[in-house]
Amino acid sequence: MGSQPYAPETWCTWLVPLIFLVCIFMFGYTMYVNDCPEATGPENCILYHPLGRFSFQPLTENHLFGPSIHTLKLMGGLDRKLVVDDGDSLRLFSCIWLHAGVVHLLVNMLSLLLTGIRLEGEFGFLRIGPLYVLSGFGGSLLSCLCQETGKETISVGASGALFGLLGAMLSDLITNWTIYTRKCVAFALLGIVIALNLAAGFIPGVDNSAHMGGFISGFLLGFIFLLRPQYGYVSSKYIAAGYDIKQRKPKYKFYQKLLWVAALVTFVIGSLSGLTKLYSVKTIEG
Repeated sequence: MGSQPYAPETWCTWLVPLIFLVCIFMFGYTMYVNDCPEATGPENCILYHPLGRFSFQPLTENHLFGPSIHTLKLMGGLDRKLVVDDGDSLRLFSCIWLHAGVVHLLVNMLSLLLTGIRLEGEFGFLRIGPLYVLSGFGGSLLSCLCQETGKETISVGASGALFGLLGAMLSDLITNWTIYTRKCVAFALLGIVIALNLAAGFIPGVDNSAHMGGFISGFLLGFIFLLRPQYGYVSSKYIAAGYDIKQRKPKYKFYQKLLWVAALVTFVIGSLSGLTKLYSVKTIEG
């Protein structure tokens, strides 16, 4: 009976499609709550006749075909003043399920399906779920820190979490280097995709701080959640009778373990420092 090399398990992808449906539902519910005809007048709403209550705010107010800023704030959009002064920390998480408009929603959902399905299929929902949510939190935290004091700014969208998935793909390539073929090609292609996405964040009106915060968080979390056994590792259940189990390769290389520890410490310290800095503003101003 011969030994078999480690083969990664293929997971059934259900969490990413669920996230997709939740974001679609939340946008529809947001438009229901917004009720443009009631708040603004039917004559001012975009596509009032076919959509009725679900019609969009005037383009002068929202050029992405979506609700008003007031509605986004009511639904849990990220507002630094509410987070700091009112202690509404849940907005650091709730904002990643909201979107500013149809255009915003479509772009993010396309990115979610392209990156999330592949990652969940390779690593499973128990890894991708926490990675997605914590990356979104990291994006929200940096966005909140970068919002101008005294200026009403509402930030929403899954962009931080999605950039976290891109960052995790990069750390996956680094920490699991031994199992990849055509390494340089994979690294170059991923680098181009990341660069293009980050460059898009400099378009006026786009919250690039959320993108950067999500990407950095996802990059660190990838070292924690996306660890794979090294090339040549053989699971004990595949060891043939009489084989010297002491001579087999260890499951993880030393550098993988080192990166795991360093990433965990950096993420925890960075998150705590960011939260401390954010809430210290209230103390200073008070």
